[in-house]
Amino acid sequence: QVQLVESGGGLVQAGGSLRLSCAASGRTFSSYLMGWFRQAPGKEREFVAAVSRSGGSTFYGDSVKGRFTASRDNAKNTVYLQMDSLKPDDTAVYYCAARRTLGLDYTGTYHYWGQGTQVTVSS
Repeated sequence: QVQLVESGGGLVQAGGSLRLSCAASGRTFSSYLMGWFRQAPGKEREFVAAVSRSGGSTFYGDSVKGRFTASRDNAKNTVYLQMDSLKPDDTAVYYCAARRTLGLDYTGTYHYWGQGTQVTVSS
């Protein structure tokens, strides 16, 4: 069982930056590939980014490539999402999620989800 708690959301102007954190409970954090997703009102949930178990590999959705950076610190049981050059279209609830996998498949089922943190980007 893994419990995930996101933090760091808020209101920011377009062009600004935010850093989201997701703290995980349990001793097996490094066993999980970690993902970030977002969902805006009236829209489907969207993949944002993922980071491999070691942190050595990262993956991004097309809409955030070059602007967002995912990372993790296994010693702190925490995964991060650095968001730069934010746009109003980035406004959404952001969720972190954990996927137990031996490889780098970030497209499969995620087994644990956080409660989400709101990010609002004003124009």
